[in-house]
Amino acid sequence: MECAGKGRGTRCTGSATRRCGRCGVVAYCSVDHQVKHWNDHKDECKRFELQMERIDALNEFPFTFSEEATVQLCQKQESRCSFLSKRAIHKIGMWFYECPCGEAATSYNFSRLNDGWVLPRFHCPCSEPLSPITKRLHSWKDYYDWRCIPLHSPAALLLHWPLTISYAVQVTGLEPLTPEFGNTLCIHYLGPEKELLQLSVFAELLALFPGVALQIEFVGPSIPEEMNGKTIHLCSFAKCLQMDCVCKSSCKDVDRNVCSNKYPRLALKLRTGFYHDCYKDITKDCYPHLIIAPNAGIAAYSSWLPTIEFIKEIKVPAIFSDFCEEACHLGASCLSSVIGRPITFPIQLNPFRQPIAMEDTALFLPCYSNCFLYGF
Repeated sequence: MECAGKGRGTRCTGSATRRCGRCGVVAYCSVDHQVKHWNDHKDECKRFELQMERIDALNEFPFTFSEEATVQLCQKQESRCSFLSKRAIHKIGMWFYECPCGEAATSYNFSRLNDGWVLPRFHCPCSEPLSPITKRLHSWKDYYDWRCIPLHSPAALLLHWPLTISYAVQVTGLEPLTPEFGNTLCIHYLGPEKELLQLSVFAELLALFPGVALQIEFVGPSIPEEMNGKTIHLCSFAKCLQMDCVCKSSCKDVDRNVCSNKYPRLALKLRTGFYHDCYKDITKDCYPHLIIAPNAGIAAYSSWLPTIEFIKEIKVPAIFSDFCEEACHLGASCLSSVIGRPITFPIQLNPFRQPIAMEDTALFLPCYSNCFLYGF
């Protein structure tokens, strides 16, 4: 972790080991840098202090591995690599990109779209649910109970992508299967990165939205130019490890227009570029009911400003997520200044955040992928 007072006139004298005595979130290399940084830090210090008081709720998950994936990882007693290795899912299948080992391999590989769970049959949602969904899901426990998955399964580490989409639909009050949707729910998904290499997991939306045709437009500069305009139809769930499972005899894997269903219920379309530049081309096929931007980092990237201005003009509900509450606070402030009013959907903890902490974060705050949501 870098000294929070870095660049304050003098060079850092060593490692940033001196933490703020009030909030405990930022650290300094020396008393001198801490004093010089105080005027900048004093307002955020109060926010950080309140955020640190909510750490227990942030780290609360129902899984048997929760302590290992949260507190132990934050204290560096555990790492993502070791967590995955203990479960024999390190650097294989869709798990390849869940640790620093795979983060460098960011090239889009179309052949990896058929990657499966590499988990036993009863540890992952590889086929249709035993019973239809009858109520809204409010927690990982609700979801695991419905899908009959044991709480020691790590499947939630990947399922946070589709579950966050489902929860965003709830937050905005959208109701699929009503006349306003026609026969398709269309979602514009902004700024995808790692999830582009885990697209098979989005097939879980087939179970989360039964009877609903879905079209998701993935839009962002990380999508390779050669994939621009490509459509991928998902008509079956990601496969489990067992060769005799019913999932092996279901409809084709991830499909390149070979699904037996003439009108696949879940279509993923890839668009290269920024949303405000691509919008006109996208809406020829799909006018959005919802815009979602996972782990957006709005305050960190100026390229978001024209996109936010554009979303304001088209008046479509938009949900953003980020890794920690402070990033959402900064993002919400940015949103409010652009749209000229308070945000519609206040910052709230996402019950379907990824249940393993991020490593090597900039602050001593626990960070999780899709941790908090907010929007307008």
